[in-house]
Amino acid sequence: MGTRRLFVPVFVMLSGTAWLALWLWEQSPYGRYLDHGRWTDIGIAGAICRAVPAGNLALPALIYAGGWMLMIAAMMLPTSLPLFRRFHRLTHARPDRAWLIALLTAGYLLAWAGFGVVAHLLDAAVHVAAQQWSWLLANGWVFGAAVLAVAGLFQFSRLKYRCLDKCRTPVGFIVRHWRGPGPWRSAFGLGFYHGLFCVGCCWAVMLLMFVVGTANVGWMLALGAVMAIEKNARWGNRLSRPLGGALVALAGLVAGANLLL
Repeated sequence: MGTRRLFVPVFVMLSGTAWLALWLWEQSPYGRYLDHGRWTDIGIAGAICRAVPAGNLALPALIYAGGWMLMIAAMMLPTSLPLFRRFHRLTHARPDRAWLIALLTAGYLLAWAGFGVVAHLLDAAVHVAAQQWSWLLANGWVFGAAVLAVAGLFQFSRLKYRCLDKCRTPVGFIVRHWRGPGPWRSAFGLGFYHGLFCVGCCWAVMLLMFVVGTANVGWMLALGAVMAIEKNARWGNRLSRPLGGALVALAGLVAGANLLL
């Protein structure tokens, strides 16, 4: 019973540690490494990139991966607390329960890591296109308005609600994916498949981080709170459409303001 009572405080402490690490990173002289830019040309990062073979590719990839996984641990793990709590209750009597929770977490994070790779590649492609197309470089607001519009319109889609329904019913997910034979594989698969539906539900909102800045802890808190409410509050599924309408309207305001200049 003691470990069952400690699970939520420990889970909250781990998530809080991720938030603290992000905040300290943002406040430090190395906060720029959380965001995109040609920061590998200067400072200690630039020196390492020049000294290590393929350092200009490997070092940014490692730093972005570390920052992204901290973001996911801080923003997304708390939104899936009901799944982790129920799985912990189901497995609390097993001697390998710590490994099972670790594998569940690893599977969940792997799904988000895959999305992170795609998102960062798309972001890098946009930066390359902007460098080669002067109009896009001079009108960077187009990218921001497009992301806001896509994120808003997705809030009205069937896929959004299908994935959201899966995220809001963790018991059904456990029943379907947790089986006796191969418990370690099942725990990892449960986390991975739940992570995929979580990505399907929240990917558009997460893309907004590339608009407001991936190093902005304040926006991380705000967007993380919105996704947690959507997935866990009784009325959370009624938030999606008003949020979508607000994002589409904001996209229109950004476009209108810049076109009228």
